[in-house]
Amino acid sequence: MAANRAANTTQGVGETDATDATAEIEDTLRAEKTSMLQQPKAVWAVALASVFAFMGIGLVDPILPAIAENLQATPSQVSLLFTSYFLVTAVAMLITGFVSSRIGGKKTLLIGLGIIVVFAALAGTSGDVFTLVGFRAGWGLGNALFVATALAVMVGVASGGSATAIILYEAALGLGLSLGPLVGALLGGWQWRAPFFGTATLMAAAFMALMILLPKTPAPAKRTRLRDPLLALAHPGLRTTAGSALFYNYGFFTILAFTPFILGMNAYGIGAVFFGWGVAVAVFSVFVAPVLQRRFGPVKTLLGSLGALLLVLVGLGLAAGHSVPTIVVLVIIGGALLGINNTLFTELAMEVSDSPRPVASAGYNFVRWLGGSIAPFAAAKLAEHFGAPVMFYTAAAALLIGMLIIVGGRRYLAAHAPHGV
Repeated sequence: MAANRAANTTQGVGETDATDATAEIEDTLRAEKTSMLQQPKAVWAVALASVFAFMGIGLVDPILPAIAENLQATPSQVSLLFTSYFLVTAVAMLITGFVSSRIGGKKTLLIGLGIIVVFAALAGTSGDVFTLVGFRAGWGLGNALFVATALAVMVGVASGGSATAIILYEAALGLGLSLGPLVGALLGGWQWRAPFFGTATLMAAAFMALMILLPKTPAPAKRTRLRDPLLALAHPGLRTTAGSALFYNYGFFTILAFTPFILGMNAYGIGAVFFGWGVAVAVFSVFVAPVLQRRFGPVKTLLGSLGALLLVLVGLGLAAGHSVPTIVVLVIIGGALLGINNTLFTELAMEVSDSPRPVASAGYNFVRWLGGSIAPFAAAKLAEHFGAPVMFYTAAAALLIGMLIIVGGRRYLAAHAPHGV
């Protein structure tokens, strides 16, 4: 009987411990949810401006065929709208910390927004595709100054720590990616130039909102040198994350930049497809990625999501030219996987090294956006010469390389990965 009492006592203690642990987890989740919503006005102002900025990425998607038709350009020439934008964004990432550490985050954000307003408006006046490509390059400079600084500012002013700021940032990314094609379709269905003028108007509104709501952010005590982002990439964990993200972004922007040409739809149809895609990006980046990361760890989750996206790309290759409904479904599924990947890559990049977050972000984004700049033109050329299936299979191969880089650098990620591996 004594043994039974001891066993019952032990069982009771075990049940109590389990109940306490469950209650602690529930309290933590409630606290995270509360801190996510209860943010200073400055955070929401930066987040809203980020939505408008990210709208510029997918804005041109629904009007790519219309631009090609009106400016008498080939798909590969039109794809340069993405290439010039992301190439300048990538290179400019190396100077964002240098600038913001001298004039402060608020001034850097406002300068970036001002540049976007000017070049988005100029893009709407373009008379040929190469002039449009040039204006998109200037747009990319403003995008780099804004995007790199926005995340650092949100981390600095958000309540709930860096993880909350990153989730809000990724939510802004997903919302912007979803609204961009929708706005592009609504305006582009009327006139292909209208989305550019619409973006300029939205960014001007964001400029005013930040000027009013964002308090002055003093320059950091320590100034960032131009070479610091490149030096940060010497850290094996950050180098692994950035290298994998380069190949991941090749697959990402293969879907974004070329799929409109094989859907055979008008601007409204393409906009609807990529609106669904963007909604999937937003929902899975905010609500699903954190749950999967807590359950399986960032590395296992990232490998699983990259592997699933690889299969989506293979499926797109098999469906290209055969089944538009299948392509639509796979594109939206791909958006869900992209949402998971974006959150995990960003959090790893911000936490995996010992570099200051703005410096690590600049180095990571420099490498990451190079993949985004290469993919659109390379994908279009592959499709023109060998067909759309080969283009998608090449993107799938890029995803495989990205996965192998993660596997090879797993031990470096495990040492500093957020929430463990």
